[in-house]
Amino acid sequence: MLVSDDIHALSRAVSGPVVLPDSPAFAEETFAFNLATVHRPDVVLGAADAQDVAAAVKWAAEHRLPVSVQSTGHGADSAIDGGLLINTRRLQDLKIDPVERTARVGAGVKWRTVLEASVPHGLVGLHGSSTDVGVVGYTVGGGLPVLGRAHGFAADHVRSMDIVTADGALRRIDAHDEAELFSLMRGGKGNFGIVTALEFSLFPVGEFYGGGIIYPGADAAPILAAFRQWLPTLPDDASPSISLLRLPDMDFVPEPLRNQFVVHLRFAFLGNREDGDGLLAPMRAVSTPLMDTAGPMDYLDVDQIHMDPTDPLPFTEGGALLKDFGDETVADLLELAGDGSGCPLLLAEIRPLGGALSRAAVLPDALPDAVSGRDAAFLLFLVGFKMPPIAEAVAASIREILAAMAPHSTGYTLVNFHGEPGDEADRARAWTPAVYERMRSAKSTYDPGNLLRFGHAITGAPAAG
Repeated sequence: MLVSDDIHALSRAVSGPVVLPDSPAFAEETFAFNLATVHRPDVVLGAADAQDVAAAVKWAAEHRLPVSVQSTGHGADSAIDGGLLINTRRLQDLKIDPVERTARVGAGVKWRTVLEASVPHGLVGLHGSSTDVGVVGYTVGGGLPVLGRAHGFAADHVRSMDIVTADGALRRIDAHDEAELFSLMRGGKGNFGIVTALEFSLFPVGEFYGGGIIYPGADAAPILAAFRQWLPTLPDDASPSISLLRLPDMDFVPEPLRNQFVVHLRFAFLGNREDGDGLLAPMRAVSTPLMDTAGPMDYLDVDQIHMDPTDPLPFTEGGALLKDFGDETVADLLELAGDGSGCPLLLAEIRPLGGALSRAAVLPDALPDAVSGRDAAFLLFLVGFKMPPIAEAVAASIREILAAMAPHSTGYTLVNFHGEPGDEADRARAWTPAVYERMRSAKSTYDPGNLLRFGHAITGAPAAG
């Protein structure tokens, strides 16, 4: 049990605020974008810099307290109960090098901030469907980008990291310095240390075509059939996805679409209007759209493609990697999530993988990273509101759909889309067996006391002998 002298010792060791549960600042420092997740640590540090993180981890190790970390809380799938929570949102350093085409960011920087600094140079980072998400948490979980088929996973293009390991040491790691740790941190979801800064590659962007087409949900079957036939015609520079949406009567939903079941095709393409219109023409002919926003786009408007909620909401989620999206897969999905199914989920999404996502991109002299899913054809992602009176029905629906899709699945997940982690066998599904065993060995080396045990954490390999 912590006593006042313990808290004073932590306060003397750091420059950021140390906050206890009875403090008025506690709610703000523990707040997660996912309102269904309410953290209850014993103490919170609002880290002011990397040195604060290192000092706090050393303090926690001395007091045998587990350590967790959060910036935005977009990926807060499970609550933190007890221990020390380190909030990294104050780490806002940002440097864009337009010549080397790199960005270096602190652990609190969001993708929106990166784009606002990089797009004027004609460069973008490999962000996901929402630029409100923090760069670091997204990237160490692999990072599935809007432009993923063109460039691969975000973790593939990390140049270096500054991390604090469980011994409180602040390390700079890259392809040459602690190469094995560097490879596993890129996709290992923070199991071996707390990232305080990240350097990664940026990519040139010229003309950009993006947006979405929203169709009546009653036409879901022919739309998904057309989507499946259309995909092989697309170049890698085109990254589509499609969702079955049950849109609530909430502010983030355009008013004409509220309380409707719809199909939402999303489309991002590195090209001009003529080529983009040509690629989309078959899907525009499938059904009469309720809304069509696809066209030439200022890249800073990229959030309009997926139209993810911008305000915090209570939600739960689950995902699976699929081998195919053939007739049987589509039929099984529509039976449980299609028109007339009574499905309570907000979203059932299919994201095609392939292209650069299927190739193990390796930085010069670097070991392959820990990202899974290279052999999968699609990602299935399910999201629902976790609030009365539908919370139990949502959780049951996610389980039911994942069970029905199991015959079509590779058996693995992407860690950022896994949902709430279960037992050890369930957590292991976020990586291939070979990578998982490497991760267990590294866990035993860098965190033998299992200090970093929250979130999608793994356990170390047993000692030899």
